[in-house]
Amino acid sequence: MTARGRKASEAPAAQILPASAAQLDGYIRHLTHERRLSAHTAKNYRRDIEALLRIAAERTPGELTAHDIRRGIAQLHGRGLDGRSLARMLSAWRGFYHYLARDHGVAQNPCIGIRAPKSAKRLPQALSPDEARQLVELDADDLLAVRDRAILELFYSSGLRLSELTGLAPEDINFSDATVRVTGKGSKTRIVPVGSHAVQALQAWLAQRAMLPQAEAGALFVNPRGKRLGPRAVQSCVRARAQQQGIAARVHPHMLRHSFASHVLQSSSDLRAVQEMLGHASISTTQVYTQLDFQHLAKIYDAAHPRAKRKGK
Repeated sequence: MTARGRKASEAPAAQILPASAAQLDGYIRHLTHERRLSAHTAKNYRRDIEALLRIAAERTPGELTAHDIRRGIAQLHGRGLDGRSLARMLSAWRGFYHYLARDHGVAQNPCIGIRAPKSAKRLPQALSPDEARQLVELDADDLLAVRDRAILELFYSSGLRLSELTGLAPEDINFSDATVRVTGKGSKTRIVPVGSHAVQALQAWLAQRAMLPQAEAGALFVNPRGKRLGPRAVQSCVRARAQQQGIAARVHPHMLRHSFASHVLQSSSDLRAVQEMLGHASISTTQVYTQLDFQHLAKIYDAAHPRAKRKGK
């Protein structure tokens, strides 16, 4: 969710009933302990459900009707939340009501059958192959540059999510078969190939990491004090290195994941393999990259085909 979307879901400030807050706390414990969702995902669920409890105001969730839900969605949409954010929010609310039915005797789920307004479909941003190559060919002339090149190479080589990369341990890298063991969404583990350039960059980083006297055990990427790099530190690193390498776009880790998927599809057209490498539960999620591939081919066609060129060009 964007910063604008977060503000829209949080405003206006309204008191949440203590009983409702206690139910929410119980649901978050259910998500983290029973469903084993990450702390980051649970935090997003909490924010979405707090928006529902603010809509309820002085009523409990069990007292809300479908009309209340529709009105709340309309209000949030009017404050700037797009259809995608609202669809995710409705999904979180439905899950909360399932929990309330199971553990608190709430008989009705007012969110059933309610759909979020449609929003314009936005394609993920990806670097061109030349831009990606320019980014990862960072001069590794000091400890931080060696580490950051390994981070960039691994993101682009294997299409990892930010949380997946920051959660890696040194033993997750298998150099004998050039793979990395990744723990993705829902604590699902998958094995992903690692390209030869990324392997070399990781080997160089591990040699540097071994010289840090207090490197945190179980953390592949650490800062100079040996502490595990968190998501924000990695985001800042990627953005700064992209600027240093002369990339005009505002680069973030997920853009490298998009670039990986798009470029592999351009080369192989193997949608199922890309789905497995990305760790997508549904192939429909992966299919968005075929549209990026089509855009790439369309640009080539427009530039090269004599019957595609416009007059005056």
